[in-house]
Amino acid sequence: MIIDYKLAYPSGTATAVLINGFHTPKGDKMAKKQVHGFMKYFSFSFLWAGFQWFYAGGEQCGFVQFPTFGLKAWKNTFYFDFSMTYIGAGMICSHLVNLSLLLGAVLSWGIMWPILKGLKGEWFPATLSESSMKSVNGYKVFISISLILGDGLYNFLKILYFTGSSMHTRLNRKDLTKDDISIDPNQPLDDRRRNEVFIRDKIPIWVACVGYILFSIISIVVIPLMFPQLKWYYVVVAYILAPSLSFCNAYGAGLTDMNMAYNYGKVALFVLAAVTGKNDGVVAGLVGCGLIKSIVSISSDLMHDLKTGHLTLTSPRSMIVSQAIGTAIGCVVAPLTFFLFYKAFDVGNPNGQYKAPYAIIYRNMAILGVEGFSALPQHCLQICYGFFGFAVAANLLRDLAPKKIGKYVPLPMAMAVPFLVGAYFAIDMCVGSLIVFVWHKLKHNKASLMVPAVASGLICGDGLWILPSSILALAKVRPPICMNFSPT
Repeated sequence: MIIDYKLAYPSGTATAVLINGFHTPKGDKMAKKQVHGFMKYFSFSFLWAGFQWFYAGGEQCGFVQFPTFGLKAWKNTFYFDFSMTYIGAGMICSHLVNLSLLLGAVLSWGIMWPILKGLKGEWFPATLSESSMKSVNGYKVFISISLILGDGLYNFLKILYFTGSSMHTRLNRKDLTKDDISIDPNQPLDDRRRNEVFIRDKIPIWVACVGYILFSIISIVVIPLMFPQLKWYYVVVAYILAPSLSFCNAYGAGLTDMNMAYNYGKVALFVLAAVTGKNDGVVAGLVGCGLIKSIVSISSDLMHDLKTGHLTLTSPRSMIVSQAIGTAIGCVVAPLTFFLFYKAFDVGNPNGQYKAPYAIIYRNMAILGVEGFSALPQHCLQICYGFFGFAVAANLLRDLAPKKIGKYVPLPMAMAVPFLVGAYFAIDMCVGSLIVFVWHKLKHNKASLMVPAVASGLICGDGLWILPSSILALAKVRPPICMNFSPT
């Protein structure tokens, strides 16, 4: 895919260009500036997160609940919560993504949810709590799912079409014969050197086959023991189908830079939930979704990394060994991190700080696969049809309209996130976008150099404070002050 098909893998290529740029006299100077900027904003973000902690001594306390636009707007989640993580993420994401988030927030929390709350007693029983899936929360979850599925299905089919047509063209090319060699003497010297290094240290095919079979056997035995709802023969089918799905996903990512693993996972989720039945369908669907998604996703990620290695003259064997070491460390660190969060914070609470929105979305997708449309609240299906159609129409408009119009069409996938999370998330992201916009207007060259470093510093500093705050929470040490706001 990298040498013969010359697929771009844009993210991997961009990373390689950045790494190669550091190894020049000019790049060394740039790197020092970026490291200095990163450390400065990392320190600020960490200290600011620590300062905020002192004022969060209770529910709905602290700067994260600051009613920036008034108490009525705050009740509908329209406020700025001073999150450096989201501001940093907004600086990295494009303006279109951030404005799509804001549009989704206004449409849901500004218009739809207040209207639906007013229909309590007509569309759903007034006695139900808002968190019930037959109440307002049901509309929130399933409408966001319809947007995600509409956007995902469109892009999934589009990538399949481009992947299939590209592979068909290449396979039918007259000059692509067995006599083709990867080391073309007419190539530029740099390309020939990269190809030689890459081919010299390639991974033997028998290593890949033995490794895949070994881990497949372990999974077929262990996964049904951990989750009895997922039968062993479903795991066997997943591992038989996974290589072809992984190839399609990796090829599509090389053409478009889009990882469609989540969409393959959703297909597996619906199929397994429906086939397994009511008793075990939800758990089986979720486990199967995670299994397929993980296998298919890693193939795309690994190809991006190998593309980076190809362009930076890095041995593929060294990269595979590094990946194996990282995976082994992750097998220990990831569960520990999860349980640290799970014990220290109220993870999954719809009204808490860590809402885990995608956990709610995927669980309800599995319920939908098991129970069918009877799981939906009244009139929810008709609204979902409308939003599903909107997601498909928005993507069609972006692809078919002239570029000067298509570039302004909102992204349905981004619009879906605030439907569950809240408007504050979109406001934080838009603040990050505004900072980047103003910075580029005032000092364009400096902004292009420093925005990734500053954004990374803000995200890492805020993220690192979670570790001491988790330890304090586990030690039952509470913040000493509760700062909250109420009407006079």
